[in-house]
Amino acid sequence: MQKIKGRKYFEGEFELPGDKSITHRAIMLNSGADGEAVITNALMGEDCVSTCRCMRTLGAKIAIEGTTLRVSGTPRFRRGTELNCGNSGTTIRLLTGFVAGKQIDAKLYGDESLSARPMGRVAEPLSLLGANVKTTDGHAPVYVSPAPLYGTEMSLLISSAQVKSAILLAGISANGETRVSEPVKSRDHTERMLAAMGADIRVNGNSVTVGKSVLKAVDVCVPSDISSAAYFMALGALKGKTLCKNVGINPTRTGILTAFDRLGVKYSLLNRRVSAGEETADILVEKSKMRAITITAEDVPAMIDELPLVALLCAFAEGETQITGAKELRVKESDRIRTTTELIRNLGGDCQETPDGFIIRGRETLVGGDVDSYLDHRIAMTGAVGLLASEKGGNVLRPECCAISFPDFFEKISGEC
Repeated sequence: MQKIKGRKYFEGEFELPGDKSITHRAIMLNSGADGEAVITNALMGEDCVSTCRCMRTLGAKIAIEGTTLRVSGTPRFRRGTELNCGNSGTTIRLLTGFVAGKQIDAKLYGDESLSARPMGRVAEPLSLLGANVKTTDGHAPVYVSPAPLYGTEMSLLISSAQVKSAILLAGISANGETRVSEPVKSRDHTERMLAAMGADIRVNGNSVTVGKSVLKAVDVCVPSDISSAAYFMALGALKGKTLCKNVGINPTRTGILTAFDRLGVKYSLLNRRVSAGEETADILVEKSKMRAITITAEDVPAMIDELPLVALLCAFAEGETQITGAKELRVKESDRIRTTTELIRNLGGDCQETPDGFIIRGRETLVGGDVDSYLDHRIAMTGAVGLLASEKGGNVLRPECCAISFPDFFEKISGEC
């Protein structure tokens, strides 16, 4: 249990962990590439440690020195492997595609939480390439057997960076070209990294085409994760002023800034620059009077991880907010529509659960209370922000899940202002 006191003011300058999505891909792709690479400012939470463990099992050599990794890749994966993906959905979904293209037998599995998350959404499109991927009633464990892959065209019904990435990582081993389209452009970290590593890849709007490619290792300096920065940005908007340094502002990840624009949050992007193909900036956020907003399906992919936090901000905004098209939240580490609704209500807010989102009626202040994380790191961190911004504070139950993406989150958030 983590006790959080309510505060009247919150101010600070924060150096934040590296981006988890980019760290996963830097480890995985360099481990399957020809050559050696150095990855700096990596996020070494439990999820990315799971990716390291899997890639070592497949034959890569990875030396970890704090947040710096030295990777010696292997284009030929070791056969007959069992890959423990822990709690990481990114690891198991991307790696299913990557392994499918390597003509090996492999079993991919994880913990109880990961085993409850859907894997058919990856196995089914991979089968269109000819991959032999079998799930366990649509879930992990997942079994991959050798099969020749052939390029094809496919259109995803739901935008998903993980599913798209799995297809692309299989596609670079397929004969011919593979083209995947999605209704709304999702995160493009995989496309950017594949291009940097010399893959045959072309992007046209919401469609990506890859051809058979051999990857060349590339050094990566990982920008700070905007999903991690979002919690401190939200505290600036609610309680004072915050400056988050060297934050990735990839356009497919800045949905939180879109939400800020609609809410009326005052923020500035300072010292903008480009690092390893990824745009970064320092983000200054100041206390703001917020108004209710509307979020629809086309907005969701760019802010999927931040939606519980956005919902919390709306609980402090004037008027009635409607968030729709977010059914994907139900198959995250927890059912985030249900757990976010419970979180806001436990703090004293007014939130109604809908099949694919929320209806939130904002209040000037929330009283506070106890929040259960449901062992979901996003819910735990959102709850901590809500408690700090509340009148009386309270407790986050089962806070240890934050180690997945932000090991020292509570240390940073509880520091003296």
